[in-house]
Amino acid sequence: MSLKRINVYADSEDLAIIKEAARRRGVSEAEIIRQGIHLAAMANRVRHEQPLSRTLAGPGRTASRAEVRDAVADAVRRQSGPRSEQEREPESGWGSEPGSGSEPVA
Repeated sequence: MSLKRINVYADSEDLAIIKEAARRRGVSEAEIIRQGIHLAAMANRVRHEQPLSRTLAGPGRTASRAEVRDAVADAVRRQSGPRSEQEREPESGWGSEPGSGSEPVA
């Protein structure tokens, strides 16, 4: 991102709020101001304009229930790492033996 220097007049009460927010979040006051400028720019963007920054990559449609389930399962697998054979559940998600306590309860 290419940054350009600008001069802005701001109310002293707003600057005090920015200073406190920056201290709490551990970022610079300039970062808080940049975020505010971005939010203001996005809020005032004309609806038919294409977004200029911070867009999400994807197919441009709502994901199906199965796609969401698969994405969550993949993320959980990546976080939990490899498991031993004994820890793995059967592929069906249900116990393999009757009375194992893994059957669905009605």
